[in-house]
Order: sequence, then structure tokens, then C-alpha cells
Amino acid sequence: MSILDKAPWIREHIELYKRDPIKAHDFAPAGQGDPKPSLLLTTTGRKSGEKHDLPLIYGKDGNRFIIVASMGGAPDHPGWYKNLRAHPDAEIQVATAHHAVHARDAEGEERKRLWALMADIFPPYDDYAKLAAGHREIPVVILEPANA
Repeated sequence: MSILDKAPWIREHIELYKRDPIKAHDFAPAGQGDPKPSLLLTTTGRKSGEKHDLPLIYGKDGNRFIIVASMGGAPDHPGWYKNLRAHPDAEIQVATAHHAVHARDAEGEERKRLWALMADIFPPYDDYAKLAAGHREIPVVILEPANA
């Protein structure tokens, strides 16, 4: 069973992103307050080789986009993150703009700084980190322009 089957709202958000990217960009997670900026990440499946889309909350750090592989604090990494580890070159759509990107994990002080940035945007990330503690450190992923 895919995440799209488990969480139909994700499929609805993907469809909205394709139909009305301006509206889809400002995502209001249920019960999480004000809208958050979201992008549409397209990864290449590590097993299938097929393209997979997923909307994610993001932050900006200069010309880089920052995303968090939280999966709500689950003990394992999300599939999209595993796909990026296998195939770090990906595509994103941010509102109507499309970008080719290269993914890498933030580490050390950079990770701490970017975690704070993302927790400012979406405070539940701090709760997710507590849930994941003992199982994994939640990755902070930097999406850099592919032409950089």
C-alpha cells in the first residue's frame, strides 16, 4: 500500500498542484494553523525507476530549497527520501516555477541551523524529532540548483 492510499489528502494535494499550482503552493495542514509553503518534489523510484510526485513543506536558504524527511516521526525514513539517496537528481515545482535540483543531506552546524529554520515554518517538526529519537535522526535535505 502506497502513501497515496494511506493518506488520500496527499493525492488531492498533488492533483491540486497540477491543476492550480498557485493555490497548492500555500498548503494548510489540517489543524496546523496558517498555510505553509509547499513544493512538489519529483523523485525517481529506487526500485521501479518510475517518477513519483510528493508535496512537501519547504524553506529557503539563499537559492536552495530545504525539506525535512520527518514522516511524522516514524521510525523509518520516508520512501521519497530513500529515492533521493539512490537518485539525488530530482525536479521540484514551486508554484508555477520548475527547477532541476540535486539533493544532499545537511550535516553538523548547517543541519542545526536549517532544522531551526524549518521548525520555525512548521513547529510540529520538533515533536516529530522526539518521536523518532532512538530510531533515527530526521534528515534535513538541501535541494540545490542542478546547474550550481
